[in-house]
Amino acid sequence: MEKCYWTDLSDEEWECLEPHVPAPNKRGRPRTHGTREILNAVFYVLKCGCPWRLLPRDFPPWETVYWWFARWRVDGTLERLNAALRERLRTRLGRNAHPSAGIADSQSAKTTGVGGEHRGYDGNKKVRGRKRHLLVDTEGLVLKAKVHSAKVPDQDGLRLLLQSARSGLSRLKHLWLDAGYEGRGTLGGPRR
Repeated sequence: MEKCYWTDLSDEEWECLEPHVPAPNKRGRPRTHGTREILNAVFYVLKCGCPWRLLPRDFPPWETVYWWFARWRVDGTLERLNAALRERLRTRLGRNAHPSAGIADSQSAKTTGVGGEHRGYDGNKKVRGRKRHLLVDTEGLVLKAKVHSAKVPDQDGLRLLLQSARSGLSRLKHLWLDAGYEGRGTLGGPRR
């Protein structure tokens, strides 16, 4: 890579993330681009918000970067990276690495006309598109995220979010919900 971008990983950051990224497969064609280069390109796209096809030529080809991004998204690598960074940051803040309290919220967002089953109409917020449900810790760090069609009711989306979070967040005992849920239940947290 010729240029350095401010989104590039430092040596310390790379040492932290490297154990959580799958090692290259020994079979098949040898890799042309290193994992760190691919991650630098992914972070550039995610931070700058540019389309994959407009990735600067200093990075590996956009097709390669997108292929690895899609693979890591499906196999859980990106979730493991997020968890490792969150646990490290919580420890630095003097907190337990695994939170005992969380906050759930949802947001409907407009999308383009294409979208199939993941696109719907949220009659409550008058938005056609998708709805995202987030579970964050008390520091605002993402614990779990789910994206659904906007037509999914908040209580159903919350149920799906918490079911997917159950295995990795066994210490979570208190849950606060945003006002939109109208006190439909918590895990020991206050009702709204």
